[in-house]
Amino acid sequence: MPSHIIQTRDSQSLPARIAQSAATVEGAHLRTDDFGDWLAERGRANTFQVERIPFAELDGWSFQESTGNLVHRSGRFFTVEGLHITEDGEPHGDGPHAEWYQPIIKQPEVGILGILAKEFDGVLHFLMQAKMEPGNPNLLQLSPTVQATRSNYTKAHKGADVKYIEYFVGPRRGRIVADVLQSEHGSWFYRKSNRNMVVEAVGDVPLLDDFCWLTLGQIHALLRRDNVVNMDSRTVLSCLPFADTSDGALLSDIELLSWITGERTRHSVRTERVPLESIPGWKRGDSTIAHEEGRYFNVVAVSVRAGNREVTGWTQPLFEPVGLGVTAFLTREIGGVPHVLMHARVEGGFLDTVELGPTVQCTPDNYAHLPEKERPRFLDTVQRASADRIRYEVVHSEEGGRFLNAESRFLIVEADEADAPLDPPPGFAWVTPGQLTFLVRHGHYLNVQARTMLACLNATAVSGR
Repeated sequence: MPSHIIQTRDSQSLPARIAQSAATVEGAHLRTDDFGDWLAERGRANTFQVERIPFAELDGWSFQESTGNLVHRSGRFFTVEGLHITEDGEPHGDGPHAEWYQPIIKQPEVGILGILAKEFDGVLHFLMQAKMEPGNPNLLQLSPTVQATRSNYTKAHKGADVKYIEYFVGPRRGRIVADVLQSEHGSWFYRKSNRNMVVEAVGDVPLLDDFCWLTLGQIHALLRRDNVVNMDSRTVLSCLPFADTSDGALLSDIELLSWITGERTRHSVRTERVPLESIPGWKRGDSTIAHEEGRYFNVVAVSVRAGNREVTGWTQPLFEPVGLGVTAFLTREIGGVPHVLMHARVEGGFLDTVELGPTVQCTPDNYAHLPEKERPRFLDTVQRASADRIRYEVVHSEEGGRFLNAESRFLIVEADEADAPLDPPPGFAWVTPGQLTFLVRHGHYLNVQARTMLACLNATAVSGR
């Protein structure tokens, strides 16, 4: 079909086609029950090895003499620096004050996270990749068609071409289904964004090793399995234009946008990049940069072998969280309409002060020493939820190219008035899934954890559980 015909097709048909794919639980190419065997076979077909190493054994990486920053000799990829964050919660000085220092990843280039779509037997399928990342707990997870930094696809590493990149940056590009800049982890990256894309292919698409076509319904089923669908896939999937079937929101769209703007002005956040060697509370050893109280995360180094990557061997730093995280939505029906409780979060690396996060997003071990009133709000509600209130629970890991074993329990928990009142505390608001789908079409409204939760919420909405 000529590309101009695809480009001018009624965009209103997209939500219906996406809903059809979400309702299709078996694909034209790979049965869902056979996926585990396929993924295991791709693991056996390639050589993967990750070893922790001392910083001195990093190849091409070193601590800069003047700052102690961890840098690559090429000046590309990323650097590990220090960050000083100061937050005043209220413009009139009557809110909380917080100040802290931490290591942060500075990677100014914009990467591409792209999923290619194509119809088979009249149903949209999505081209997914079995991709090894050194920080993945099980190494191999289901990734987007393209998951590449600019250094990757411009071949700064002098490796092989990124497969299928021409469908996202070249003249062969087909119909754009979604294309938006979204933030990376604001707690670990400094003002980092990636381009999240879904492109519908024109013409035949060769199927290469390590790739498979799946319906959205199949991917939703895989989202119920621990550590299968990686973070980059989840954030792209959240950007799909699902139909808005949630009229009757507690806040109108204008009221919601006004609330977000108010939260962004309510917080005064100042960030300053500082030398890594000078940040208080953090100590550098031969193989680890760690907080003196053993909390938050460590910076470590690894050596990697991966037979199917553009470069088959390398070394790099990774951030390793301390403890299992908890990421959760509290949900209620309000006037018969599903709502989720969103939190306006401040994170040091955000471009615009505040983005909407899940109701709860934290590593509980980091707060275990504090009195209950100083722990994250609604954490106890989530952790004490009975099994009959839990609508979704699975362990997902964060992006394995920068984070080592960064796992969290992702939960959707049904709440009542006692758990989460209709008039929530400051910094929280009830929002419909349709409003989240609207917001995610624009950059820097939902943080990466909220986008994962939205992808999971869409999966549960289609399946009914």
